[in-house]
Amino acid sequence: MPEQELDVRALPEPRKHPAIFGAFAALAPGAAVVLVDDHDPQPLRGEFEADFPGGFSWEYLAEGPQEWRVRIGRLHSTPLPRILCDTGDLGGTGDLGDDPDAAGAVWALPVRDRDLDSNVIQLPAGRKIDAHAGPDLDVLIHVLRGTGTLRTEGGDVPLAPGVLLWLPKRSRREFLAGESGLRYLTVHQRRKALTIEGLTHSGR
Repeated sequence: MPEQELDVRALPEPRKHPAIFGAFAALAPGAAVVLVDDHDPQPLRGEFEADFPGGFSWEYLAEGPQEWRVRIGRLHSTPLPRILCDTGDLGGTGDLGDDPDAAGAVWALPVRDRDLDSNVIQLPAGRKIDAHAGPDLDVLIHVLRGTGTLRTEGGDVPLAPGVLLWLPKRSRREFLAGESGLRYLTVHQRRKALTIEGLTHSGR
């Protein structure tokens, strides 16, 4: 079958990448689309590396100056399972650094096409997330570092590294960080983010 050609030169910038990813999603494994653009689409390749590592091919057919042509092939039927990070780094070392004054989401799941959300939330020492009713979804929390307290309708729950916490949908909760601050990983169904006390987080 002849290769599909996708010429995005006439498209407004905000529509280019969605059109390209849409064309890629429609490909069968082993098929390819030839992208035509008026500049080097190298930044787009970085997005493919983030979403489809090991799952696509990238071949320049023409390299400007007025026309760039790239053959983008699909290697597998779905994105491949992969390691995202080392949770030892998420505890406050490595790429996230170790700033005790950082607050809010200090890491987020770096995959755009997904059904789950995951964030690392940090509360500096003495800070809190005020009492509120949770969203209409269940949330799993893994405490990575520091200590704190979860206040519920039925009493206080102590938080320490290694604790795996289940927050049922709509349950009342309030988080208080201890003297060394509190950092935890959340996993939940994807939804729009909430903003509470200046901290953006979708599953506290």
